[in-house]
Amino acid sequence: MISSGVWIARGVAARHPTKQKLDEAEMERISALTGTELGEAERQLAQAQAEAGGDGWEDVDEDEEAMEEDDTDAHDLTRYRLDTYDEEPSQTMAIGALSGIRGAQFFRDDNDDPYMTLKDDPADEQEEREQLEILPTDNMILTAKTEDDVSMIEAYVYSSEDQNLYVHHDLLLPSFPLHLEWLDYAPAPFEGDTRGRVAGTMGNFVAVGTMDPEIEIWDMDTIEGIFPDAVLGRKDLTSQLDAPSGTGKKKRRVPKARVPNETHHVDAVLSLSWNRHARNLLASASADTTVKLWDLSRPMSGTSSSALRSFSAHTDKVQSVAWQVGAPGGSSGTENPAVLLSGSYDKTIRVFDARMAEQAVVARIGADVEAVRWDGWKEHSFLVALESGIVQGFDVRALTPSGTDAALYTLVAHDGACTSLDISPHIPGCLLTAGTDRQVKIWNVDSDGDKPRSISLVSARDLGIGKLFTTSFSPNDPLTIAAAGSGGKLHIWDTLTNPGVRRTFGDRLRQHHLSWDERADRPADIQVDDDAESDEDAA
Repeated sequence: MISSGVWIARGVAARHPTKQKLDEAEMERISALTGTELGEAERQLAQAQAEAGGDGWEDVDEDEEAMEEDDTDAHDLTRYRLDTYDEEPSQTMAIGALSGIRGAQFFRDDNDDPYMTLKDDPADEQEEREQLEILPTDNMILTAKTEDDVSMIEAYVYSSEDQNLYVHHDLLLPSFPLHLEWLDYAPAPFEGDTRGRVAGTMGNFVAVGTMDPEIEIWDMDTIEGIFPDAVLGRKDLTSQLDAPSGTGKKKRRVPKARVPNETHHVDAVLSLSWNRHARNLLASASADTTVKLWDLSRPMSGTSSSALRSFSAHTDKVQSVAWQVGAPGGSSGTENPAVLLSGSYDKTIRVFDARMAEQAVVARIGADVEAVRWDGWKEHSFLVALESGIVQGFDVRALTPSGTDAALYTLVAHDGACTSLDISPHIPGCLLTAGTDRQVKIWNVDSDGDKPRSISLVSARDLGIGKLFTTSFSPNDPLTIAAAGSGGKLHIWDTLTNPGVRRTFGDRLRQHHLSWDERADRPADIQVDDDAESDEDAA
């Protein structure tokens, strides 16, 4: 399944991505990132052994041991274990991660390595370089995919000119991914990092929220990555939350309680939002009921990174969070980069200035929140998608600190949960929704000022990819969308191939000086070909 997806605009990705190199500097970084986890694993193992009352996991019967001592043979060689020399080491041995390569010697040039007998072929290198090239006219689309208990980020390249979509590379994740958020800000390196990277450098990064309490940030211009560029949270503390309960021989050790705190999340990270104006700020929402603010310019200390601020006004899981941003074609007055919007399972939506969180205003809703989104075309308007399939629009000015349920409008959008919604960044009044009823829908919101006069369904489709969990508009092609869900496939739909969409939004596109491909024979739908995927796996 694909649980989340995000577009990357054209010209952002590096034309020639680099491969991860395990040089000395990278090994030092990995050692620092894994050192805490290794130490905690060894501590848990020692404690489990102590609880078992011995040095290992196996049970030893005292009567059998005494019998073996009486029947010992001076010529018996079993004590040397010659018949088990080739078996795997027992679980009682603490084997360090990467212990086999920590002492390895690295050569900057493979020609200097005496063990490298097969030298790189320049022709092969050039061919691989061309295959990995990303053109300035290409979009990237990142998806959070889980298949057969293996979770990963899949990076697709989409060319609207060639109508081509393919998987460029992927990165393995340690836990089930829930949300992806793109950002161009290079996070500060951990203390002692010798790679020379500077915080704030423009780049191509993605923040990942997973079932773990930590947030990982990966460089998408690096392929074959092993570890993320940054980890936000306190892995040294949260790794004990789900510690094993012992062997059952003695009193079971109760895992530590998940108590919300000011410095780090203690439960799954459900949503992320990057601030485009204060580029070093990342907001996160968690199942631990808190919203946290992270300063990416602060260097990490090992695997430790504490939040800048924490907001704990919600009383249940916080499902979605969003900074207020305006649409590219909207006026500058449609955004306030200090204002946050958060939606929770406590059936409230909170709007607050991150500098004065206690002055929040509240909207009350009738079902669990699935997603919240600011209307980038209107300064005071936001939308919320609910588990009941309803989409509601609110005006911030009508909300009160004690809470109100006075929505601007209520739209019954889907038969099941409305899992995703987006507003076109190119033209006002174009709303996109998707749900577990397998439908993706385009709506026309005809407004007179802040309040809509009418809302009409323009087009609805079952894309044949299962229940939908994520959908969004392209940042470059007007009214091209990406959708994915339980089927595990990414689907691109050019909605302008639909006559109803062209009739409804064509004039608005021209009004905003936007053009589109009007070829009658262009395909409406693009997916990665199953045969192509099979061939690639076989290769």
